[in-house]
Amino acid sequence: MVEANAVYVLIARDFKKFIREKSRLISTLARPLIWLFLVGGGMSRLVSPGIGISYIQFIFPGILGMTILFSSIFSSISIIWDKEFGLMKEILVAPVSRFSIVVGKALSGTIISVIQATIILLLFPFLGIKLSVMSIPYALSVSFILAFCISSLGIIFATFFESMESFSAIMNFIVMPMFFLSGAMYPVKNLPDILKWISKLNPLTFGIDALKHAILKDTVIFDFPLFIDLSVLIVSSVVFVILAGIMFERKK
Repeated sequence: MVEANAVYVLIARDFKKFIREKSRLISTLARPLIWLFLVGGGMSRLVSPGIGISYIQFIFPGILGMTILFSSIFSSISIIWDKEFGLMKEILVAPVSRFSIVVGKALSGTIISVIQATIILLLFPFLGIKLSVMSIPYALSVSFILAFCISSLGIIFATFFESMESFSAIMNFIVMPMFFLSGAMYPVKNLPDILKWISKLNPLTFGIDALKHAILKDTVIFDFPLFIDLSVLIVSSVVFVILAGIMFERKK
């Protein structure tokens, strides 16, 4: 019960902060909308998937993955904030497991990410995409698993940084390569061989492919079978939580 309460408190705290920061929600949603309608709209004039759907429809699962990626990774900024103001020390001395702290932080980032992903997902009628009644909860379930995986990865990154300035380096050296090597904007099979191998080390690749299964169904050629996508995400989540817990143990 103590461990469950610790998880609940961490989730409630981050969720309250999210609700109070209206600008955070607006800025987070602005990025995928710009990519979807400005970049996607412009590229659709030059690129055609050749599979019976428009380029904007093709990249829609990728833009959904982008929303989850940025929201999940940067939800771990709260850890840096807590370090700078000393609150993290109080959390670490609490009589709870370090894994409870990691799970609480990962779940808080997951819930916030899924809320934002849901808003983007509701744009599907305006893009000419037809989803069945079951496709929406299916896509949200995949979003939840992907968001938990990426949030756990973000926590691992956060353990290496002590200031907000240093954490911002993730944007250029980790987050953007993850996005561009995920198959969000173009199929992984079209990448050079060396980049194909690198993309297979990227959990976002499997998350976006799973979203394509949920949203585009039989209109695209998928990079991996669905069970492979979900298996990689689940195993990666477990590994990331364990690694993050170990990293927090070193903070004793």
